[in-house]
Order: sequence, then C-alpha cells, then structure tokens
Amino acid sequence: MRGQALVGKIGVVVTAVRGGDRAGEIRVKVQGVPHHYLAYAVEPIAIGAHVLVIHYRGARQVDVEPWSPTPQHTP
Repeated sequence: MRGQALVGKIGVVVTAVRGGDRAGEIRVKVQGVPHHYLAYAVEPIAIGAHVLVIHYRGARQVDVEPWSPTPQHTP
C-alpha cells in the first residue's frame, strides 16, 4: 500500500504503543489483507485499541492517535 494512502485509515494495536519515541505495532486491513506497521503516538495506547493513522513516516512507520469506532445505528 502506498504510504500516503494510509493516512485516514483505521487500525488495531497488536503490540502496545508506548508513547513518545517508543513504537508499538498496528495492523491495518486493506481490501481484506492485513498490513503491519511500526506505530508512534504522543501517549501510550493499549493492545486491542483502535487507532487512526495521521502521518506516514516512511519505511513502514506511521504516527497514530486513539480512535473510537462509531456505533452502528439501526433504523
């Protein structure tokens, strides 16, 4: 996947993001195929949390922030 196309994608933390310059790992599915990236965030983010990719650093590294999935509304 092209790097800038990752910006705006939602991923899941698979190795805790420890915050600052200490990366974790996220999984982002694209067309059903999982891709893994080193992820950095200002604050720590726990395993299993959803994140939003906000910047592509290159070399399979991204910056993320916590993301709360919106609940599905039923009519």
